[in-house]
Formats: sequence, structure tokens, C-alpha cells
Amino acid sequence: MISPKHHSKLDNVGMTASVLCAIHCAIVPFLITSLPLLGLGFLSNPWFEWGMIIFALFVGSYAIGISYFRIHHKILPVSLLIMGFLVIIGGHLFITSWREAIVVPIGGLLIATAHFFNFRYTGKCKKEGPHFHFGHAHH
Repeated sequence: MISPKHHSKLDNVGMTASVLCAIHCAIVPFLITSLPLLGLGFLSNPWFEWGMIIFALFVGSYAIGISYFRIHHKILPVSLLIMGFLVIIGGHLFITSWREAIVVPIGGLLIATAHFFNFRYTGKCKKEGPHFHFGHAHH
């Protein structure tokens, strides 16, 4: 069984990475011409962006998936995670111009919200234990 401390660290990494991704996706299109001058041209590289997406996908799938199956059995974090990735990937593949800088960060914030709820549900289940309680039922 994974410890609650391990789960909270994964969710903290996931929340932080998702918020940073949202900020990155919102700001980079406006700063694209000045990034190379600052030595930060790699931030606008598609490989870097897809690497961040894949990293967030692995962290999110692992942290939320394990918590869902082993601890809280709540679908909200899983749903938010899936919606977030669909919005990010759809935004990168099908939306252009300034609209991408609005849509893609929304996906990042959905993923951060998924980690937040996962963190809350996991902490609540660990604190209350496997016994009967009114907040939700363990299976």
C-alpha cells in the first residue's frame, strides 16, 4: 500500500506542474519573440511542451489512478484529469492563434484541480480510516 505521505507528494508535484503548465501555455505565446534573448527559447519548443504534457500525464495517471482504485473510489479527480488532458491536447492540435493561449491553460487548471480533489479525498480517507462514515463509502 502506498503511504499517504507519498500520495500527498505526488499530488503536490502534479498540482505544481499543472499550474506551471497553465502559466507557461498562457504566457509563452505573448513572450515568444523575447524568449531567445533571455536564453529561454527552449520554453517555446514543441518537444519541451509535449514533454511537459507527457510528464503530467504520467504523474496524474499514477497518483490519481492509484488513489482511485486503492483509497477513495471517487470519479471526480479521474474525470477532471481526463477532461484536462483532452482540453490540452485538443488545444494544441486543433486551436491556433491567441485562442490556444486561453484554452490550453484551462486544461492545466483542470488537471491541477483533479490533483487537489485527489489530495483531499485521499487525506480524508486516510484520516477517517476504512470504517463506516457519512462522507462516502469504501468498497
